[in-house]
Amino acid sequence: MGETFIQKLFAHRVGRPVREGEIVFVEPDYVLTHDNTAAIMKKLKAIGENVRVKYPERLVIVLDHVVPPANEKTATNHKEIREFVAAQGIPHFYDGGRGICHQVLLEEGFAAPGRIIVGSDSHTCTYGAFGAFSTGIDRTEAAGLWVTGRTWFRIPRSFKINLVGQFPKGVYAKDLILHIIGTLGADGATYRSVEFHGPAVANLSMSERMTIANMGVEMGAKNAVFEVDEVTRAYLREHGIDPGIEFHADPDAPYEAEYTFNLDELTPKVAFPHTVDNVKDVDEGKGIRVHECLIGTCTNGRLDDLQVAAEILRGKKVSPLTRLLVLPASRRVLLEALADGTIQTLVEAGAIILPPGCGPCLGAHQGVLAPGENAISTANRNFKGRMGCKEAFIYLASPATVAASALTGYITDPREVL
Repeated sequence: MGETFIQKLFAHRVGRPVREGEIVFVEPDYVLTHDNTAAIMKKLKAIGENVRVKYPERLVIVLDHVVPPANEKTATNHKEIREFVAAQGIPHFYDGGRGICHQVLLEEGFAAPGRIIVGSDSHTCTYGAFGAFSTGIDRTEAAGLWVTGRTWFRIPRSFKINLVGQFPKGVYAKDLILHIIGTLGADGATYRSVEFHGPAVANLSMSERMTIANMGVEMGAKNAVFEVDEVTRAYLREHGIDPGIEFHADPDAPYEAEYTFNLDELTPKVAFPHTVDNVKDVDEGKGIRVHECLIGTCTNGRLDDLQVAAEILRGKKVSPLTRLLVLPASRRVLLEALADGTIQTLVEAGAIILPPGCGPCLGAHQGVLAPGENAISTANRNFKGRMGCKEAFIYLASPATVAASALTGYITDPREVL
């Protein structure tokens, strides 16, 4: 019997074969935290006033959730984190403005094949796009990892998702992952290792793979992973990132479930309030007024996402019925979008450019909704209160669909304006 990706990676780490359901202890390569580092610091102090981090070089701390600080409390948290970083000698610290943590880890070369990366953020699963095992942990577990350097995992069962065909015009990776989540359900892959295979994968860029892996947790997955291929290797070479160690599932690997999705058959999708798996064709949203449009976040805030929006908005104006917020995933993305004219096109169309960060996505600041308002967003969650108001309504879609909706003030099929 063959082995899945997850079995091979953990067998390499523990030095012996592992079984599904078995609990193993390992030392992750990196532990990510962001603004919630302040809360983890409090848990660390509960262990002991002078406790030291065991492996400071394995910690990656990025300030991104409330940047710049929205009030005295968040400013104080940031100040305490900076002091903690200096006192503990943590070398991998990225202050506000550098970007969203998941994009920063990619750009700084932490996400590489075969690595184990955990983070006190549920969308840490993003790095599976690079053939890594990455998953979210809670703050208490993060504090324990800081002190001991190790943690435990139960080896998950695996799902195999085969992708065939090609995206039709106006359809993107975000539409695909929304369709998958809508099909499997928000709990359809709970604590499963989801592997993406099939001939269509070779046509997916690394950015598209990140979009898909990022939302693996929205169907309950422990991790979502793409096996390393020539697209991955070329990206790693081009950006000077460590090639890492490749792990490939065996042809006869055991999967609990296997699904096939044909990209040829896809249409633009929208996740309706208030769950990510409430997915419908964009046509079912026609006529729904949108008061705010958000393009960006860790799901769709990379250069290609902004370029898609700029293509739709070039030479046109955002509808006076709505407001368009653009949130680049990092400073690097912002600079690239400035250099190629993408930002100018978006600003001329009427977009508000926000600093790289997470603010409006989680409802912290810079885009909070009012009661009764509708937003269409490229983010990854649309729960009640997600964008700062429990009486607002959030629709999730691709950058193309959001940009098209910004032109009309209503949910709009991007194929009508491309």
